[in-house]
Amino acid sequence: MSRLDDIYRLHHLLDGRRTGISRAALIGEHGFSRSTLTRLIADLRNKLGAPIENKAERGGYYYDTADGSHHLPGLWFTSEELAALITLQQLLHTLQPGLLDDHLAPLKNRVEKILATQHLGSGEAPKRIRILSMASRGREMKHFQAVAGAVLQRKRIRIDYYNRERNETGTREVSPQRLTHYRDNWYLDAWCHLKKDLRIFSVECIRAAEQINKPIKAVVESTLDKTLASAYGIFAGKPKAVAVLRFTPKRARWIADETWHPQQKTRWLDDGRFELAVPYSDPRELIMDILKYGPDVEVIAPPELRETIKNLLDEAGRQYG
Repeated sequence: MSRLDDIYRLHHLLDGRRTGISRAALIGEHGFSRSTLTRLIADLRNKLGAPIENKAERGGYYYDTADGSHHLPGLWFTSEELAALITLQQLLHTLQPGLLDDHLAPLKNRVEKILATQHLGSGEAPKRIRILSMASRGREMKHFQAVAGAVLQRKRIRIDYYNRERNETGTREVSPQRLTHYRDNWYLDAWCHLKKDLRIFSVECIRAAEQINKPIKAVVESTLDKTLASAYGIFAGKPKAVAVLRFTPKRARWIADETWHPQQKTRWLDDGRFELAVPYSDPRELIMDILKYGPDVEVIAPPELRETIKNLLDEAGRQYG
């Protein structure tokens, strides 16, 4: 019998009891060895947060709750659930300190206790399973707390925003709508009062943020999704074109299992190539993803995207003579 089975067996013996159960009964009647029982009680108490008490006047071990019951956290996970749990743990550690510490501390503790169970290797899971953040940018998001607070409290803010493409900083008044965590970076979806439209701001590029005493413009969620989530990637917006990409038979074995966009369309060609059609608004992120596949992908349409990719590849080739 596994340690997990023993934990559940002991839990079921204790759960819902009005009176305690003695150590002698657990060893003699229920077959726990002395050393095993000691370890199980320690695991229940220290790793799973079970409120076990042992008092002679109550008859032995019991759960110190109003009705003698205690709910254990689930211990069996699929590979997807385990990855999600460890990702959640890492995400909780990356949140800007101060904003939600009081509220998130119990959740952090709960996740860490679940990951410390015997089934998950007694705390080995976070060390032995890695979630890699490739090409993520090191950053100090000094204004994350102010921005997140404005999102949650529905306040308008004035921001100084650095535009990497133009290498300049400008001031905007925005009505924050929601925060998005995408590819290891935080983005602010907001109504820009200067442009009179929805815009996406990288939180790490916000150089200053202050709340201002003006009414916020609220945008309904359906409009946010339609405007910002209907096209490819973080440079979203109402789709202006559909990129048609054809991947080589070798690369197709990977691409066929990927989801680039919820509304993508795919098909296999007779020669073994794989065709992917993706709607997009702003092509910048899409271009970066296309270029990383080099000769394994061809842009079929639209013509302007095909020409852009061709020119960029020509420039890259000239750098190597």
